Amino acid sequence: MQLQYISEKLFIKPPHDRTMRIARLAAAASMMLVTLGSTAGAQRNSLPDAKIRWDRLCQMRKEKFDHILPEAMRENGIDMWIVAQKEGHDDPLAPLLGGGYTGSVGYFIFTDTGGKRIERAALGIEDHHREMCGAYDIADGNASDLLTFVQTRNPKRIGINMSAEMGMADGLSHMVREQMVRTLGPQLSSRLVSAEKLVSDFSSRRTASEIVAFGEAGEMGRQIAERALSNEVITPGVTTLADVAWWIEQQQYERHLGSSFGVPSVYITGPNGIEATSTDRIIQRGDLIMLDFGVGYLTMWTDQKRIAYVLKPGETTLPASFQKAFDNAVRVRDVIHRTARPGKTAQAMMDVINAAITKEGILPMRGFNQVRADSSIEFIIGCHSVGDWGHGIGPSMAFFNPGRLTYEMRPSNLFSIELFAYTPIPEWGGKKLRIPLEDDGMVSARGVEWVYPVNPRIILVK
Repeated sequence: MQLQYISEKLFIKPPHDRTMRIARLAAAASMMLVTLGSTAGAQRNSLPDAKIRWDRLCQMRKEKFDHILPEAMRENGIDMWIVAQKEGHDDPLAPLLGGGYTGSVGYFIFTDTGGKRIERAALGIEDHHREMCGAYDIADGNASDLLTFVQTRNPKRIGINMSAEMGMADGLSHMVREQMVRTLGPQLSSRLVSAEKLVSDFSSRRTASEIVAFGEAGEMGRQIAERALSNEVITPGVTTLADVAWWIEQQQYERHLGSSFGVPSVYITGPNGIEATSTDRIIQRGDLIMLDFGVGYLTMWTDQKRIAYVLKPGETTLPASFQKAFDNAVRVRDVIHRTARPGKTAQAMMDVINAAITKEGILPMRGFNQVRADSSIEFIIGCHSVGDWGHGIGPSMAFFNPGRLTYEMRPSNLFSIELFAYTPIPEWGGKKLRIPLEDDGMVSARGVEWVYPVNPRIILVK
């Protein structure tokens, strides 16, 4: 359109003299060059989303290797860490370490040579961009050189990814381990030890760039969740739980986000507990809807919950008993928020938190969903590690992560502050409504610091 306009201005009405026409031609050429130059410049300066994400992952990886890896290896007494994988069976940590294509077998190898910097090598794992990132000292080594590589460095303890509890620290397959043992021979193979705790420490201690990415993931998840439980998506008497779940999955698909747990859990809670989850059950007026899900962005994964109530005809506000139940859950969350600190094991910190909540007059549950047949308000917490997956592999103040209860909480650990509060509902004959709250934050010396706005209310669906 711009060129057509210039052409019309120049030639539809010929100028009276040749000088004027030449001047106009020169001006037109100049305008065309400016326009084309600006377009080309914009194209050069506009990075595709894939490149932006790659740049961010590269930065995160370099900072992780520089600042977290040395302390994780030295605290665990491991002077060489080998992450082995083969084609079609990448280690769960591969995205964090940089990924790439593995043929028959490949290794990420990290060696503590005594300096400030851990040596990083990739053998047999191809990535055309790895050298550009600069996170690795040896970016494209040969897997067949494994024995010579290890012999030259002569490590005393070699960590490998084997774990009884944590899937992300258990990526070494049986056959790859056997192949590694044969390659290294009996002397070096006798030095192989589990890298379980090293993997947990390396992954769960966070750099600033990771926390920024985690906050972005949490905010995207929050927006999706709160839109999902609103009239934008829900029409009472028409919309099913499955409809809501599919809408959420579509949002994740369109935003190129992963899913922490697969199909989102969209469920109805009533006097007898959970009635249906992500099924064709139609949402009705008077329903209490719970949502539990998580999103993945870069190498960060969230775990979040939201709650909605579908107003009955004539209602304009939440029933008072439901509001009281929500307020009791917020009381529990407030205690966790101001009490949780690094410096203790997760078990010791959980004991402190449970005692502080009990002082508020709320009783600890005897076991998950084991409700007392009385008028007491009860609670149970499951504040687990998050970030490296929806259920992470760091210190965990949760009964369902027994091994990680023994891990010390450190500054920058990310936690999903998950809790359940049970309050008697008079109109349910005293049966208790379970209110689940769950949002993500970082622990610091100041307590829990949220990385996005936490759940302030039960959403009302009209």
